[in-house]
Amino acid sequence: MTPGNRQRGFSLIELMVAITISLLILAAVLRLFLDISRTNDELAKTNAQIENGRFAIQLLQRDLMHAGFWDGYIHPFDDPISSSSAPPPDTVPDPCQAFSTWDQAYRDSLIGIPAQVYSGVPAGCASVVTSKRANTDVLVTRHAETCVAGTPGCSADVTNALYVQVSRCIDDLTRYVVGQTGTASFNLRQRDCAANPIANKRKFISHIYYVQDGDIPTLVRSSLDLNSSTVQFNAPQALIEGVEALRIELGIDNFNATEGAAVDYAAGIRGDGAPNTYIHCGAGCAADDLVNAVSAQIYVLVRSTRPTPGYSDAKTYQLGGQTLGPFNDNFKRHVFSTNVRFNNVSGRREVPAGMPPGTPPSDDDDGDDDDDTP
Repeated sequence: MTPGNRQRGFSLIELMVAITISLLILAAVLRLFLDISRTNDELAKTNAQIENGRFAIQLLQRDLMHAGFWDGYIHPFDDPISSSSAPPPDTVPDPCQAFSTWDQAYRDSLIGIPAQVYSGVPAGCASVVTSKRANTDVLVTRHAETCVAGTPGCSADVTNALYVQVSRCIDDLTRYVVGQTGTASFNLRQRDCAANPIANKRKFISHIYYVQDGDIPTLVRSSLDLNSSTVQFNAPQALIEGVEALRIELGIDNFNATEGAAVDYAAGIRGDGAPNTYIHCGAGCAADDLVNAVSAQIYVLVRSTRPTPGYSDAKTYQLGGQTLGPFNDNFKRHVFSTNVRFNNVSGRREVPAGMPPGTPPSDDDDGDDDDDTP
């Protein structure tokens, strides 16, 4: 082999330079990959946090929008065309009172007060509201189901379950029935007052919402339902993870702008459907406030379900009249809020002064095209 045809390879120095350049490129690619992975992970956590916050707001908003819907029945104190002089409920119902002890006065208070708020565990609810997170509210809602029991898309009429039936017949002495199928007499009639068909039955809905403490704070809900043949609040069901705080401030309609006077049911002065002030119930609002609640301001503080390394939350968060933080941990947080109108309570109060007798307000909350007012 001649010297000109001698084979050559990389020298040791050239090989070391090539390896060094390759390692630098590999390190840059790895850094880029890790940065993209971290960014994608943070985006995923942020998207989940936003989704959880919006879902929590929508869930509470939807339930409160239906609060006070009783298939057309209006408590006499709030009915502008009622000939009854019945006063509004003067006692706040215990949300968890055993169904076996419900008397007519208690049923009337449930109908007249469709939403309650507490900053602590309501009396009698210690077995229902468990592991409640500090500095968070408890929300109680009540209304009739928006569909008729047993119809397509609605749950079946179940023996011993709790239902509401409202009379549309002017001759019926009883205006509504709240009771169990198989025990109560659901014989109220339709507008034509014929024995058949009788008036519709709708399931009685009552929910308790609160934030349950734990490794990941969670918005939970307990529902009044049939459990082992007994109507009672079931064990709380986890709904949305990461909800760290819940605050509800009620909008109170205690002044009639048209009349230019404070609400006085004895004098026939009802509210006008618009909130005049917002209050936080704390240990519990008085009955006078709850019967005049027409809206609610909802605040939800939601944190990410997983920490962000290197991040420290030094912010404070304003939930209406409540300030939380700084938490000084690795979780990112955001406050979601909305105002929800109690359509079935505020709507019927918007009847103009001097309305012709016999013209009832609308209370149609079942999604169909008919006017459900009896």
